[in-house]
Amino acid sequence: MTPSKYLLGLTLAEITESVLELNLPKFTAKQIADWVYVKRVKTIDEMTNISLRNRDVLKKRFEVGRTEPQNIQTSADGTQKMLFAAQNVQFIESVNIPEDDRLTLCVSSQVGCKMNCDFCLTGKMGFNGNLTVNEILNQVYSVPDAEQLTNIVFMGMGEPLDNYDNVMKAIEILTADYALAWSPKRITLSTIGVLPKLKRFLDESNCHLAVSLHSPLSVQRRSLMPIEKTYPAAEVIDLLRNYDWSRQRRLSFEYIMFNAVNDSLVYARELAKLLSGLDCRINLIRFHKIPGSELEPSHNETMVKFRDFLTAKGFICTIRTSRGEDISAACGMLSGEQRTRNS
Repeated sequence: MTPSKYLLGLTLAEITESVLELNLPKFTAKQIADWVYVKRVKTIDEMTNISLRNRDVLKKRFEVGRTEPQNIQTSADGTQKMLFAAQNVQFIESVNIPEDDRLTLCVSSQVGCKMNCDFCLTGKMGFNGNLTVNEILNQVYSVPDAEQLTNIVFMGMGEPLDNYDNVMKAIEILTADYALAWSPKRITLSTIGVLPKLKRFLDESNCHLAVSLHSPLSVQRRSLMPIEKTYPAAEVIDLLRNYDWSRQRRLSFEYIMFNAVNDSLVYARELAKLLSGLDCRINLIRFHKIPGSELEPSHNETMVKFRDFLTAKGFICTIRTSRGEDISAACGMLSGEQRTRNS
């Protein structure tokens, strides 16, 4: 495999291996990691406690690997959507969501998505490639106010578990002592339920988990989300029900509400049955209309009744506030659609 030319995205062990290959002192690896991940430099020339000669040696093989967003849009509610270049002349989008004393970054993991959910504009793009570890971390390091980030959610473009190794390596670096040293509890991964990789994620990570459900009925969910044919929600929930949740990670279910499709109390009742006994949260999400879909958003009063029913059944259930809809930054709306205007 061709070595990465970027330092951003390498673990300390990989940096150490590269330093030794370049005949640099071993301690240089910790200096490099500190400059890249803690001090957040953009060039090797900024690594001033490394000699000029050793910096020149390093530059012959590496760049830091930081790239600024090509475009930034700001919503009336303060949400920011960033357009980043990816490999093969592709583009991805990330979203910064400010709220009180929190700043949450919604991170993309793929260019497009294979899953083709009926309600998601990213899925309508088709799949154009997995993001590298560098491209995932570059979003975290290069968005506006990056040093003020309090939380990260893997809820942007793509299915994170379909790019498992790169997503998990990015999380490893974000939580490592030599990098940001974040608690895993500041990171949430959202998935539609890719079972083999979900099992690994539960075993290998302490991050929070959000499962995209959107219907408690298998036949209907299959029409909305083709993944139901391969990995039925009932099997995903069986795995979660038998998992040891003593690590105090949070489990939540995402439920987008579509008018006259999945929003009656009949569905609320079935959802309560399906999730019975699980210590979980349920997040109700307004559908954001996208081109090519006949689905329509539920009415506010319908969502309130749905929430109140589930609350009465003992669930923590909230209606998620829509953010950034005016700049197509809300749930299901990311697509890199500015590519043509900015290329």
